[in-house]
Amino acid sequence: MKETPLSNCERRFLLRAIQERKRLDGRQCYDYRNVRISFGPEHGCCVVELGKTRVLGQVSCELVPPKPNRATEGILFCNLELSPMAAPGFEPGRQSELLVKVNRLIERCLRNSKCIDTESLCVVAGEKVWQIRVDLHLLNHDGNIIDAASIAGIVALCHFRRPDVSVQGKEVTVYSPEERDPVPLSIHHMPICVSFAFFQRGSYLLVDPNEREERVMDGLLVIAMNKHCEICTIQSSGGIMLLKDQVLRCSKITAVKVAEITELIQKALENDQKVRKEGGKFGFAESIPNQKITAFKMDSAAVDTNNVEEQAEEIITKADPPSEVFAKPILHTPGTAQIGEGIENAWGDLEESEREDAAEEEGESSATAFECQRTETEDTNTMSEAKDEPIVLSDSEEEEVVILEPQEEPKKTRYLTGLNHFRRNQSLKVNLSCHIITNLKFYLK
Repeated sequence: MKETPLSNCERRFLLRAIQERKRLDGRQCYDYRNVRISFGPEHGCCVVELGKTRVLGQVSCELVPPKPNRATEGILFCNLELSPMAAPGFEPGRQSELLVKVNRLIERCLRNSKCIDTESLCVVAGEKVWQIRVDLHLLNHDGNIIDAASIAGIVALCHFRRPDVSVQGKEVTVYSPEERDPVPLSIHHMPICVSFAFFQRGSYLLVDPNEREERVMDGLLVIAMNKHCEICTIQSSGGIMLLKDQVLRCSKITAVKVAEITELIQKALENDQKVRKEGGKFGFAESIPNQKITAFKMDSAAVDTNNVEEQAEEIITKADPPSEVFAKPILHTPGTAQIGEGIENAWGDLEESEREDAAEEEGESSATAFECQRTETEDTNTMSEAKDEPIVLSDSEEEEVVILEPQEEPKKTRYLTGLNHFRRNQSLKVNLSCHIITNLKFYLK
Protein backbone atom coordinates (compact mmCIF):
# COMPACT_ATOMS: atom_id res chain seq x y z
CA MET A 1 0.00 0.00 0.00
CA LYS A 2 1.37 3.40 -1.05
CA GLU A 3 0.24 5.94 1.52
CA THR A 4 0.64 9.68 1.22
CA PRO A 5 3.04 10.62 4.03
CA LEU A 6 1.85 13.08 6.62
CA SER A 7 3.61 16.40 6.95
CA ASN A 8 5.55 17.26 10.08
CA CYS A 9 2.90 19.78 11.07
CA GLU A 10 0.10 17.18 10.87
CA ARG A 11 2.17 14.64 12.77
CA ARG A 12 2.92 17.09 15.59
CA PHE A 13 -0.74 18.12 15.73
CA LEU A 14 -1.97 14.51 16.08
CA LEU A 15 0.62 13.62 18.71
CA ARG A 16 -0.15 16.77 20.69
CA ALA A 17 -3.88 15.96 20.64
CA ILE A 18 -3.18 12.40 21.86
CA GLN A 19 -1.07 13.74 24.71
CA GLU A 20 -3.99 15.96 25.72
CA ARG A 21 -6.37 12.94 25.64
CA LYS A 22 -8.27 14.28 22.63
CA ARG A 23 -9.23 12.59 19.36
CA LEU A 24 -10.22 14.09 16.02
CA ASP A 25 -13.67 12.43 15.95
CA GLY A 26 -14.51 13.48 19.53
CA ARG A 27 -14.14 10.04 21.15
CA GLN A 28 -12.43 9.23 24.38
CA CYS A 29 -9.29 7.09 24.46
CA TYR A 30 -11.15 3.82 25.24
CA ASP A 31 -14.24 4.49 23.11
CA TYR A 32 -15.17 2.21 20.21
CA ARG A 33 -16.76 3.54 17.04
CA ASN A 34 -20.38 2.71 16.24
CA VAL A 35 -20.90 -0.74 14.72
CA ARG A 36 -23.68 -1.21 12.20
CA ILE A 37 -24.67 -4.57 10.66
CA SER A 38 -26.91 -5.06 7.62
CA PHE A 39 -27.67 -8.28 5.78
CA GLY A 40 -28.06 -9.06 2.10
CA PRO A 41 -31.00 -10.71 0.34
CA GLU A 42 -29.38 -14.15 0.62
CA HIS A 43 -28.06 -15.99 3.64
CA GLY A 44 -24.37 -15.53 4.31
CA CYS A 45 -24.07 -11.96 2.97
CA CYS A 46 -23.57 -8.98 5.27
CA VAL A 47 -22.03 -5.50 5.43
CA VAL A 48 -20.35 -4.32 8.62
CA GLU A 49 -19.67 -0.62 9.19
CA LEU A 50 -17.13 0.36 11.85
CA GLY A 51 -17.34 4.11 11.72
CA LYS A 52 -16.53 4.88 8.08
CA THR A 53 -14.74 1.57 7.53
CA ARG A 54 -16.99 -0.82 5.60
CA VAL A 55 -16.42 -4.52 4.90
CA LEU A 56 -18.59 -6.85 2.84
CA GLY A 57 -18.68 -10.50 3.89
CA GLN A 58 -19.91 -13.37 1.69
CA VAL A 59 -19.91 -17.08 2.58
CA SER A 60 -20.22 -19.90 0.03
CA CYS A 61 -19.85 -23.69 0.17
CA GLU A 62 -19.14 -26.66 -2.09
CA LEU A 63 -18.52 -30.40 -1.79
CA VAL A 64 -14.81 -31.30 -2.11
CA PRO A 65 -12.56 -34.21 -1.10
CA PRO A 66 -11.14 -33.80 2.43
CA LYS A 67 -7.51 -33.36 3.35
CA PRO A 68 -5.59 -36.66 3.64
CA ASN A 69 -4.58 -36.11 7.27
CA ARG A 70 -8.13 -35.03 8.30
CA ALA A 71 -10.54 -37.30 6.48
CA THR A 72 -13.55 -36.56 8.72
CA GLU A 73 -13.27 -32.76 8.95
CA GLY A 74 -14.54 -30.05 6.67
CA ILE A 75 -12.47 -27.14 5.38
CA LEU A 76 -12.75 -23.45 6.33
CA PHE A 77 -11.01 -20.93 4.03
CA CYS A 78 -10.82 -17.16 4.57
CA ASN A 79 -9.73 -14.51 2.07
CA LEU A 80 -9.60 -10.70 2.30
CA GLU A 81 -9.44 -8.40 -0.75
CA LEU A 82 -8.15 -4.82 -0.65
CA SER A 83 -9.22 -2.97 -3.79
CA PRO A 84 -8.46 0.62 -4.91
CA MET A 85 -12.15 1.33 -4.40
CA ALA A 86 -11.54 1.37 -0.64
CA ALA A 87 -8.43 3.59 -0.75
CA PRO A 88 -6.26 4.93 -3.61
CA GLY A 89 -3.14 3.50 -2.01
CA PHE A 90 -4.20 -0.13 -2.53
CA GLU A 91 -2.81 -1.74 -5.69
CA PRO A 92 -4.98 -4.35 -7.46
CA GLY A 93 -3.60 -7.85 -7.94
CA ARG A 94 -0.71 -7.43 -5.54
CA GLN A 95 -0.15 -9.03 -2.13
CA SER A 96 1.01 -6.22 0.13
CA GLU A 97 2.43 -6.72 3.61
CA LEU A 98 -0.76 -5.36 5.18
CA LEU A 99 -2.92 -7.81 3.23
CA VAL A 100 -0.77 -10.81 4.18
CA LYS A 101 -0.75 -9.80 7.84
CA VAL A 102 -4.53 -9.29 8.02
CA ASN A 103 -5.28 -12.55 6.17
CA ARG A 104 -3.12 -14.56 8.55
CA LEU A 105 -4.68 -12.91 11.57
CA ILE A 106 -8.25 -13.57 10.31
CA GLU A 107 -7.44 -17.24 9.66
CA ARG A 108 -6.02 -17.64 13.15
CA CYS A 109 -9.05 -15.88 14.62
CA LEU A 110 -11.69 -17.94 12.79
CA ARG A 111 -10.11 -21.24 11.76
CA ASN A 112 -7.46 -21.96 14.40
CA SER A 113 -9.78 -20.95 17.23
CA LYS A 114 -12.15 -23.80 16.26
CA CYS A 115 -15.15 -21.51 16.31
CA ILE A 116 -16.88 -23.82 13.78
CA ASP A 117 -17.43 -27.53 14.27
CA THR A 118 -15.57 -28.81 11.20
CA GLU A 119 -16.57 -32.43 11.90
CA SER A 120 -20.21 -31.54 11.29
CA LEU A 121 -19.19 -30.55 7.75
CA CYS A 122 -18.28 -34.15 6.86
CA VAL A 123 -20.69 -35.87 4.42
CA VAL A 124 -18.83 -39.09 3.54
CA ALA A 125 -15.64 -39.79 5.50
CA GLY A 126 -12.60 -39.66 3.26
CA GLU A 127 -14.62 -38.80 0.15
CA LYS A 128 -16.79 -35.67 0.43
CA VAL A 129 -16.86 -32.82 2.92
CA TRP A 130 -18.17 -29.27 2.85
CA GLN A 131 -15.67 -26.52 2.11
CA ILE A 132 -16.80 -23.22 3.63
CA ARG A 133 -15.26 -20.16 1.98
CA VAL A 134 -15.40 -16.70 3.59
CA ASP A 135 -14.70 -13.83 1.16
CA LEU A 136 -14.20 -10.40 2.69
CA HIS A 137 -14.04 -7.23 0.58
CA LEU A 138 -12.99 -3.87 1.96
CA LEU A 139 -15.38 -1.24 0.61
CA ASN A 140 -14.04 1.82 2.42
CA HIS A 141 -10.87 2.27 4.47
CA ASP A 142 -10.86 4.54 7.48
CA GLY A 143 -8.62 2.54 9.80
CA ASN A 144 -8.83 -0.67 11.88
CA ILE A 145 -9.42 -3.11 9.03
CA ILE A 146 -8.72 -6.09 11.31
CA ASP A 147 -11.62 -5.50 13.68
CA ALA A 148 -14.12 -4.78 10.91
CA ALA A 149 -13.03 -7.87 8.92
CA SER A 150 -13.27 -10.17 11.95
CA ILE A 151 -16.78 -8.95 12.79
CA ALA A 152 -17.90 -9.31 9.15
CA GLY A 153 -16.46 -12.85 8.96
CA ILE A 154 -18.15 -14.20 12.07
CA VAL A 155 -21.47 -12.47 11.25
CA ALA A 156 -21.50 -13.95 7.75
CA LEU A 157 -20.77 -17.43 9.14
CA CYS A 158 -23.58 -17.15 11.70
CA HIS A 159 -26.00 -15.95 9.02
CA PHE A 160 -25.06 -18.60 6.45
CA ARG A 161 -27.18 -21.70 5.67
CA ARG A 162 -25.77 -24.67 3.76
CA PRO A 163 -27.96 -27.03 1.67
CA ASP A 164 -29.26 -30.17 3.31
CA VAL A 165 -27.92 -33.52 2.07
CA SER A 166 -28.81 -37.19 2.37
CA VAL A 167 -26.53 -40.21 1.93
CA GLN A 168 -27.67 -43.62 0.67
CA GLY A 169 -24.69 -45.91 0.36
CA LYS A 170 -22.22 -43.92 -1.71
CA GLU A 171 -24.83 -41.72 -3.38
CA VAL A 172 -25.06 -38.17 -2.03
CA THR A 173 -28.18 -36.09 -2.73
CA VAL A 174 -28.06 -32.32 -2.30
CA TYR A 175 -31.48 -30.71 -1.80
CA SER A 176 -32.44 -27.28 -3.03
CA PRO A 177 -33.92 -24.69 -0.62
CA GLU A 178 -37.38 -25.38 -2.08
CA GLU A 179 -37.17 -29.08 -1.27
CA ARG A 180 -35.65 -28.81 2.20
CA ASP A 181 -34.77 -25.92 4.46
CA PRO A 182 -31.05 -25.08 4.51
CA VAL A 183 -29.06 -26.01 7.60
CA PRO A 184 -27.14 -23.45 9.69
CA LEU A 185 -23.52 -24.02 10.61
CA SER A 186 -22.56 -25.38 14.02
CA ILE A 187 -20.74 -22.47 15.71
CA HIS A 188 -19.23 -22.92 19.16
CA HIS A 189 -18.29 -19.30 19.93
CA MET A 190 -17.76 -15.90 18.27
CA PRO A 191 -14.14 -14.67 18.33
CA ILE A 192 -13.84 -10.91 17.76
CA CYS A 193 -10.64 -8.87 17.36
CA VAL A 194 -10.01 -5.62 19.24
CA SER A 195 -7.06 -3.40 18.24
CA PHE A 196 -5.01 -1.10 20.50
CA ALA A 197 -2.63 1.59 19.20
CA PHE A 198 0.37 2.73 21.29
CA PHE A 199 2.14 6.08 20.98
CA GLN A 200 5.48 7.38 22.24
CA ARG A 201 6.89 3.98 23.21
CA GLY A 202 3.72 2.79 24.91
CA SER A 203 3.05 5.88 26.99
CA TYR A 204 -0.35 6.52 25.43
CA LEU A 205 -3.03 4.03 24.41
CA LEU A 206 -6.01 4.33 22.03
CA VAL A 207 -8.74 1.79 21.25
CA ASP A 208 -9.98 1.35 17.67
CA PRO A 209 -7.57 3.75 15.89
CA ASN A 210 -8.71 5.44 12.71
CA GLU A 211 -6.67 5.86 9.53
CA ARG A 212 -4.74 9.00 10.57
CA GLU A 213 -3.99 7.67 14.01
CA GLU A 214 -2.58 4.49 12.49
CA ARG A 215 -0.04 6.56 10.53
CA VAL A 216 1.55 8.09 13.63
CA MET A 217 1.33 5.10 16.00
CA ASP A 218 4.47 3.30 17.21
CA GLY A 219 2.92 -0.15 17.69
CA LEU A 220 -0.29 -2.18 17.48
CA LEU A 221 -1.69 -4.89 19.75
CA VAL A 222 -4.56 -7.11 18.52
CA ILE A 223 -6.44 -9.42 20.89
CA ALA A 224 -9.10 -11.87 19.66
CA MET A 225 -11.51 -12.97 22.38
CA ASN A 226 -15.00 -14.42 22.76
CA LYS A 227 -17.70 -13.49 25.25
CA HIS A 228 -16.47 -16.20 27.64
CA CYS A 229 -13.24 -14.16 28.11
CA GLU A 230 -11.21 -16.80 26.26
CA ILE A 231 -8.29 -15.35 24.32
CA CYS A 232 -8.28 -16.95 20.84
CA THR A 233 -5.21 -15.17 19.45
CA ILE A 234 -2.95 -12.25 20.28
CA GLN A 235 -0.48 -10.38 18.09
CA SER A 236 1.84 -7.43 18.68
CA SER A 237 3.50 -5.49 15.83
CA GLY A 238 5.61 -2.37 15.58
CA GLY A 239 8.62 -3.42 17.63
CA ILE A 240 7.52 -1.90 20.94
CA MET A 241 8.11 -3.48 24.34
CA LEU A 242 4.92 -3.85 26.35
CA LEU A 243 4.72 -4.45 30.08
CA LYS A 244 2.59 -7.14 31.68
CA ASP A 245 0.26 -4.58 33.20
CA GLN A 246 -0.37 -3.01 29.81
CA VAL A 247 -1.35 -6.34 28.27
CA LEU A 248 -3.65 -7.16 31.19
CA ARG A 249 -5.33 -3.78 30.95
CA CYS A 250 -5.88 -4.28 27.21
CA SER A 251 -7.36 -7.74 27.84
CA LYS A 252 -9.87 -6.32 30.33
CA ILE A 253 -10.91 -3.64 27.85
CA THR A 254 -11.24 -6.34 25.16
CA ALA A 255 -13.59 -8.41 27.32
CA VAL A 256 -15.95 -5.46 27.73
CA LYS A 257 -15.92 -4.54 24.02
CA VAL A 258 -16.39 -8.16 22.86
CA ALA A 259 -19.40 -8.62 25.14
CA GLU A 260 -21.04 -5.50 23.69
CA ILE A 261 -20.32 -6.47 20.07
CA THR A 262 -21.51 -10.07 20.59
CA GLU A 263 -24.82 -8.84 22.00
CA LEU A 264 -25.22 -6.51 19.02
CA ILE A 265 -24.56 -9.38 16.59
CA GLN A 266 -27.10 -11.65 18.27
CA LYS A 267 -29.78 -8.94 18.18
CA ALA A 268 -29.11 -8.25 14.51
CA LEU A 269 -29.40 -11.96 13.65
CA GLU A 270 -32.64 -12.33 15.61
CA ASN A 271 -34.20 -9.26 13.98
CA ASP A 272 -33.26 -10.45 10.50
CA GLN A 273 -34.68 -13.92 11.11
CA LYS A 274 -37.90 -12.45 12.50
CA VAL A 275 -38.37 -10.12 9.54
CA ARG A 276 -37.75 -12.92 7.02
CA LYS A 277 -40.39 -15.09 8.65
CA GLU A 278 -42.94 -12.27 8.66
CA GLY A 279 -42.20 -11.49 5.00
CA GLY A 280 -41.29 -7.87 5.63
CA LYS A 281 -38.50 -5.77 4.18
CA PHE A 282 -35.11 -7.32 4.87
CA GLY A 283 -31.60 -7.22 3.51
CA PHE A 284 -29.94 -4.07 2.22
CA ALA A 285 -33.38 -2.56 1.54
CA GLU A 286 -33.74 -2.06 5.28
CA SER A 287 -30.74 0.27 5.37
CA ILE A 288 -32.08 2.50 2.55
CA PRO A 289 -34.11 5.38 4.02
CA ASN A 290 -37.34 6.63 2.45
CA GLN A 291 -37.89 9.98 0.73
CA LYS A 292 -34.86 9.49 -1.52
CA ILE A 293 -34.34 8.61 -5.15
CA THR A 294 -32.85 5.24 -4.22
CA ALA A 295 -35.88 4.24 -2.12
CA PHE A 296 -37.80 1.17 -3.25
CA LYS A 297 -41.20 2.61 -2.33
CA MET A 298 -42.48 6.17 -1.96
CA ASP A 299 -45.45 7.22 0.12
CA SER A 300 -48.51 7.77 -2.10
CA ALA A 301 -49.84 11.36 -2.10
CA ALA A 302 -53.60 11.96 -2.09
CA VAL A 303 -54.98 13.76 -5.17
CA ASP A 304 -58.17 15.87 -4.94
CA THR A 305 -60.43 15.00 -7.92
CA ASN A 306 -63.41 17.19 -6.93
CA ASN A 307 -64.51 19.97 -9.35
CA VAL A 308 -61.99 18.90 -11.97
CA GLU A 309 -64.19 19.95 -14.93
CA GLU A 310 -64.85 23.42 -13.50
CA GLN A 311 -61.16 24.01 -12.92
CA ALA A 312 -60.34 22.85 -16.46
CA GLU A 313 -62.91 25.29 -17.96
CA GLU A 314 -61.49 28.19 -15.96
CA ILE A 315 -57.99 27.39 -17.17
CA ILE A 316 -59.17 27.24 -20.80
CA THR A 317 -61.03 30.58 -20.59
CA LYS A 318 -58.04 32.35 -19.03
CA ALA A 319 -55.59 30.95 -21.59
CA ASP A 320 -54.54 33.03 -24.64
CA PRO A 321 -56.10 32.15 -28.02
CA PRO A 322 -53.94 30.04 -30.35
CA SER A 323 -51.83 31.75 -33.01
CA GLU A 324 -52.96 31.81 -36.66
CA VAL A 325 -51.82 28.90 -38.76
CA PHE A 326 -52.41 27.98 -42.36
CA ALA A 327 -55.08 25.37 -42.78
CA LYS A 328 -53.32 23.74 -45.72
CA PRO A 329 -49.62 23.54 -46.51
CA ILE A 330 -48.37 25.64 -49.42
CA LEU A 331 -46.67 23.57 -52.11
CA HIS A 332 -44.62 25.57 -54.64
CA THR A 333 -44.12 22.65 -57.03
CA PRO A 334 -45.56 19.14 -57.14
CA GLY A 335 -43.53 16.53 -55.34
CA THR A 336 -42.27 18.90 -52.64
CA ALA A 337 -42.90 18.87 -48.91
CA GLN A 338 -43.07 21.45 -46.18
CA ILE A 339 -41.49 21.56 -42.73
CA GLY A 340 -43.01 23.65 -39.96
CA GLU A 341 -46.40 24.55 -38.56
CA GLY A 342 -48.20 25.88 -41.65
CA ILE A 343 -45.65 28.62 -42.38
CA GLU A 344 -45.00 29.47 -46.00
CA ASN A 345 -41.78 28.03 -47.33
CA ALA A 346 -39.25 30.72 -48.25
CA TRP A 347 -36.39 28.49 -49.28
CA GLY A 348 -36.88 29.38 -52.96
CA ASP A 349 -36.10 33.08 -52.38
CA LEU A 350 -32.51 34.12 -52.87
CA GLU A 351 -30.62 35.71 -50.07
CA GLU A 352 -28.99 39.14 -50.43
CA SER A 353 -25.49 37.67 -50.82
CA GLU A 354 -26.67 35.30 -53.56
CA ARG A 355 -28.42 38.15 -55.36
CA GLU A 356 -25.25 40.24 -55.34
CA ASP A 357 -23.21 37.29 -56.67
CA ALA A 358 -25.70 36.72 -59.51
CA ALA A 359 -25.63 40.40 -60.50
CA GLU A 360 -21.83 40.41 -60.54
CA GLU A 361 -21.81 37.27 -62.71
CA GLU A 362 -24.20 38.87 -65.26
CA GLY A 363 -22.07 42.01 -65.41
CA GLU A 364 -18.89 40.04 -65.99
CA SER A 365 -20.47 37.97 -68.79
CA SER A 366 -21.73 41.11 -70.57
CA ALA A 367 -18.28 42.72 -70.26
CA THR A 368 -16.55 39.68 -71.75
CA ALA A 369 -19.04 39.59 -74.65
CA PHE A 370 -18.40 43.28 -75.34
CA GLU A 371 -14.64 42.67 -75.36
CA CYS A 372 -15.01 39.78 -77.84
CA GLN A 373 -17.12 41.96 -80.16
CA ARG A 374 -14.55 44.76 -80.01
CA THR A 375 -11.67 42.40 -80.83
CA GLU A 376 -13.60 41.01 -83.82
CA THR A 377 -14.14 44.51 -85.27
CA GLU A 378 -10.47 45.38 -84.78
CA ASP A 379 -9.40 42.18 -86.58
CA THR A 380 -11.67 42.87 -89.57
CA ASN A 381 -10.23 46.38 -89.89
CA THR A 382 -6.67 45.13 -89.84
CA MET A 383 -7.50 42.47 -92.42
CA SER A 384 -9.04 45.05 -94.76
CA GLU A 385 -5.95 47.20 -94.49
CA ALA A 386 -3.69 44.21 -95.14
CA LYS A 387 -5.43 43.43 -98.45
CA ASP A 388 -3.89 46.49 -100.15
CA GLU A 389 -0.34 45.73 -99.01
CA PRO A 390 1.77 43.15 -100.91
CA ILE A 391 2.66 39.88 -99.25
CA VAL A 392 6.41 39.35 -98.83
CA LEU A 393 7.73 35.76 -98.66
CA SER A 394 11.04 35.02 -96.99
CA ASP A 395 13.83 33.36 -99.00
CA SER A 396 15.04 31.24 -96.11
CA GLU A 397 14.07 27.59 -96.04
CA GLU A 398 13.77 27.61 -92.29
CA GLU A 399 10.45 28.38 -90.83
CA GLU A 400 10.17 31.26 -88.56
CA VAL A 401 9.62 30.10 -85.01
CA VAL A 402 8.38 32.49 -82.42
CA ILE A 403 8.84 31.49 -78.78
CA LEU A 404 6.54 33.21 -76.39
CA GLU A 405 7.87 33.33 -72.87
CA PRO A 406 5.41 34.25 -70.16
CA GLN A 407 6.26 37.18 -68.03
CA GLU A 408 7.39 36.25 -64.54
CA GLU A 409 4.90 37.44 -62.03
CA PRO A 410 5.34 37.30 -58.29
CA LYS A 411 3.73 34.25 -56.81
CA LYS A 412 0.68 35.11 -54.81
CA THR A 413 -1.38 32.80 -52.68
CA ARG A 414 -4.94 33.24 -53.71
CA TYR A 415 -7.83 31.52 -52.05
CA LEU A 416 -10.80 31.34 -54.39
CA THR A 417 -14.20 30.31 -53.34
CA GLY A 418 -16.18 27.88 -55.45
CA LEU A 419 -18.24 30.68 -57.06
CA ASN A 420 -15.23 32.89 -57.95
CA HIS A 421 -13.39 29.89 -59.37
CA PHE A 422 -16.38 29.11 -61.57
CA ARG A 423 -16.57 32.73 -62.81
CA ARG A 424 -12.88 32.81 -63.63
CA ASN A 425 -13.11 29.59 -65.64
CA GLN A 426 -16.12 30.92 -67.59
CA SER A 427 -14.33 34.17 -68.51
CA LEU A 428 -11.24 32.23 -69.64
CA LYS A 429 -13.40 29.99 -71.80
CA VAL A 430 -15.10 33.01 -73.46
CA ASN A 431 -11.77 34.74 -74.21
CA LEU A 432 -10.30 31.52 -75.64
CA SER A 433 -13.33 30.95 -77.88
CA CYS A 434 -13.11 34.54 -79.19
CA HIS A 435 -9.41 34.13 -79.98
CA ILE A 436 -10.02 30.85 -81.85
CA ILE A 437 -12.82 32.43 -83.94
CA THR A 438 -10.63 35.39 -85.01
CA ASN A 439 -7.77 33.08 -86.06
CA LEU A 440 -10.11 30.90 -88.14
CA LYS A 441 -11.51 33.96 -89.93
CA PHE A 442 -7.96 35.16 -90.72
CA TYR A 443 -6.82 31.85 -92.21
CA LEU A 444 -10.02 31.40 -94.22
CA LYS A 445 -9.65 34.78 -95.83
